[in-house]
Amino acid sequence: MNCFDARLVTVGSWTLLRLPRSASEELPSRGMTMVEGTIDGFRFHAALEPDGKGSHWFRVDKILREGINAATGETVSVAIEPLEDWPEPEVPEDLQNALADDPQAHDSWKATTTKARWDWIRWIRSTSNPKTRQIRIDKTRSKLRAGERRPCCFNRSLCTEPSVSKGGVLLEDSKPGKSDVGNQIA
Repeated sequence: MNCFDARLVTVGSWTLLRLPRSASEELPSRGMTMVEGTIDGFRFHAALEPDGKGSHWFRVDKILREGINAATGETVSVAIEPLEDWPEPEVPEDLQNALADDPQAHDSWKATTTKARWDWIRWIRSTSNPKTRQIRIDKTRSKLRAGERRPCCFNRSLCTEPSVSKGGVLLEDSKPGKSDVGNQIA
């Protein structure tokens, strides 16, 4: 179990928990990693997104914030461990429709691993430009028809959430206070 303290931060309109680099280094990948654990004793599971700087973060939604009874700026105690079996990703509606219209691509999609499906979705969603997104959906269908299992030339260690990143790097806390660098607990 990987245990550490971290401060909840705000980036844009999101509340995030950034892992200290030392905690992130204990994970099996610099890319996205699925974990389960506790925050101040409250059980959760989450997809840790890379921050583009060698560490990870995840969104702390309203339900989780209420469960841990903590607000932005507060320090929480976290214990996590990686999940071996990843949950199926939620497939965006535009990708669902594109795959439904292309049986060969859809069959290839179903034949890929769960982790590969997460990669395709991360690559598609990593743009806020609707035209670029559509191009990526079209390329996904084409590549799947050709038997490719993962997006080519996709740096899995970059942050792919355009709401909170720029150039593949997580933006800084928009309400800075105390240092958000967590402390590893022995």
